[in-house]
Amino acid sequence: MARRSLTATSEGIQLAVDARTGKGWSNEDLAATVVIQSKSTTVGIGVATVKKFFAEKPVDRKYFVGICNALDVNWEGVAGQSKNAQTPKSSNAQTPQLSNSKIDTLVQEIRQKVKADIHHRCGTMRVLDMEQPIGIGDIYTSVNILAKLSGRRRLGIDDLWQDCGLDNFDRLLLGNVKQKRVPGLEAIASYDKLMILGKPGAGKTTFMKRLATLCNQEKFLADHVPVFVTLKEFAEAEGKPSLKAYITEQWQTCGVEDRDSVSTILNAGKALILLDGLDEVLETEHSRVLQAIKNGTGQFRDCQFVITCRIAAREYTFEHFTEVEVADFNKEQIAEFVTKWFKTKNDPKKSKTFIQRLDNHEPIQELATNPLLLTLLCLVFGEAADFPQNRAELYKEGLDILLKKWDAKRNIERDQVYKKLSLKRKEDLLSKLAFRTFERGDYFFKQGVVEQHIIDFIRNLPGANEEDEALQLDSEAVLKSIESQHGLLVERARGIYSFSHLTFQEYFTAKQIISPTPQLRDRLTQLATHITEKRYRETFFLTVGMLPEADDLLILMKQQVDRLLQDDPDLQTILARIIEKSKSVRVPYNLPTVRTFYLTLTLDLTHFRIHTHAHALDHVLARALALNRALTFDLAHVLDLAHVLDLALSRVIQDFDWNPLKVRLKIQALKAKLPNRDNLEKFKQWWQENGEKWVADLRTVMIEHRDIGPDSYLTRGQVTKLGQYYEANKLLVRCLNSDCYVNKETRQEIEETLLLPVSELEKRRGVTGV
Repeated sequence: MARRSLTATSEGIQLAVDARTGKGWSNEDLAATVVIQSKSTTVGIGVATVKKFFAEKPVDRKYFVGICNALDVNWEGVAGQSKNAQTPKSSNAQTPQLSNSKIDTLVQEIRQKVKADIHHRCGTMRVLDMEQPIGIGDIYTSVNILAKLSGRRRLGIDDLWQDCGLDNFDRLLLGNVKQKRVPGLEAIASYDKLMILGKPGAGKTTFMKRLATLCNQEKFLADHVPVFVTLKEFAEAEGKPSLKAYITEQWQTCGVEDRDSVSTILNAGKALILLDGLDEVLETEHSRVLQAIKNGTGQFRDCQFVITCRIAAREYTFEHFTEVEVADFNKEQIAEFVTKWFKTKNDPKKSKTFIQRLDNHEPIQELATNPLLLTLLCLVFGEAADFPQNRAELYKEGLDILLKKWDAKRNIERDQVYKKLSLKRKEDLLSKLAFRTFERGDYFFKQGVVEQHIIDFIRNLPGANEEDEALQLDSEAVLKSIESQHGLLVERARGIYSFSHLTFQEYFTAKQIISPTPQLRDRLTQLATHITEKRYRETFFLTVGMLPEADDLLILMKQQVDRLLQDDPDLQTILARIIEKSKSVRVPYNLPTVRTFYLTLTLDLTHFRIHTHAHALDHVLARALALNRALTFDLAHVLDLAHVLDLALSRVIQDFDWNPLKVRLKIQALKAKLPNRDNLEKFKQWWQENGEKWVADLRTVMIEHRDIGPDSYLTRGQVTKLGQYYEANKLLVRCLNSDCYVNKETRQEIEETLLLPVSELEKRRGVTGV
């Protein structure tokens, strides 16, 4: 029967002391490392037990064995129970000394044995709702690395705005990191100890798998053995092994039976050790795992180590590691990923359509910079060959992935930072934060502002802390949780946060606007007042799509549009003239469409105080260029643009007294070259073959006859106001034609009263009584 306690021999103590010294540990470090697994729980040991061990006093058997395993020494030898009790075996001390050539031979032998296992574990990826795995080599897109962590830059809010502001709104510039990007493989080659940080779904694991497979295929560090460790699995491994013991077990399953081979390879620095997902280790295990990593990197310092972790997951410090950040995808990477994705689906043509559609949807472009969300977009587009008309549904699916599905599908359990804050409550909190900051035009906000919003929210939850200091600590924890676990808030610079994508801020803003409270009508009325602001466009689209019935908001928008020009007699006169002209022409379009055309033409002619034939030709050119871009779209869209181009040419020819006459003749000749639109396929084919030359000939006419025409009587301010009126109407129509639910009567009333002057609207109210 085995003794319940063991005592180390003098020789064993000396060996243990040497091992402890080699690891650079104190007795406290050793005690923190040893964890004993019982039937139902895990327990640690105290420093007193470690001191008894080194004092040659009896120690409980399981603690004795745990201490020896942590030190990587043979416990039987230390206790004097092995056959060679005078020279207890140490896996480190007794490693055979081999020549470089023999080590190289051993590396190749072990590479061959682990090759199939690395390919099995790292050669494919399968995420979200993919029906089957995809080969890493088939889908992998080159990763770029930021040498400086964006969240640690010492910048102010004004610096982050750079050249993008409320008056010069460009959503794609928000959050744009303007620093040097380094190819991922170049970064790995530059540092032998690298910590790669990134947002959720940034492609960290895919990058690590790619490194493992490249090494496996002798395309990267061909003289090293690839080691891929999922840290969650390592943390949960039976017996709580050291990193070396865990690698040994991995290799044994691949047929590497000689345990000394592991020591030889690791001590020679011939392993590429990839430690993936430090953030996925639970709080109860992370101290032991951190210590195991520190021990392993210290003990095998010549090996190449790479660790991945989510940004802001925890404040880890690995002394000899360089920290870098995975950069968001740029347009080239997005195109590369999409092309490879649809090639694996045997549908390469769809990738071109995807990229063209994406170019026309800036809010969706933002999501595509995240590899995980780009995968979602590819899955969605693959089913319908287009993005959903109701973008709110797409954004909701993306948020569901970041908030819960991404971890759930990989069986990742996160620590509960603030147990009263469920996922539903996190969404409510984010909605309030988004609404308040977006309303003020704050896309970047200081950490203290976010934390105050969190405090204001959680103090109203049942059982919440009431002490200010406790609430402050809770708010800090919640902020870090939202940043690291979900990636919805990110630290753009030191102490300055924003939503990870403006799209999400807009979505949560719309979600707050439509929340069913007594203030709903007031929020809709307030939203309508922003109809001329470019930055609110996506919020309007999202809100009308999320409302159960959008009638009230659309009516409020229409009323706001009609007020824009009501106090300007000159602009009211222009609207009246547009009505007269619309009624006088015979074209196969309804009156609102014809009014829209003439308003567009009026804007072209009055722009920059010049009312010229040349600007009318600018209008024609714009339509021709639009047709060039649309040729890959559906035929119906091509037909619409062809009609508009024909109408614009007819307008130029008929409504101007051209002098000299040869100008009109040249334009008539250009119009005559256009084929009949009755055969749309033939028209499309002709335009594909001749469109560029036709446009070039049009440009030549425009250049030759640019300086014709009198000045406009409108002021620059009036032209600006007329442009706002046009854009607001266009927004209203797009919202009306989006995937929103609106009563037939409301739709008809809005359509029939588009672009009418106040006098016509009053006449209509007099007739209808509305």
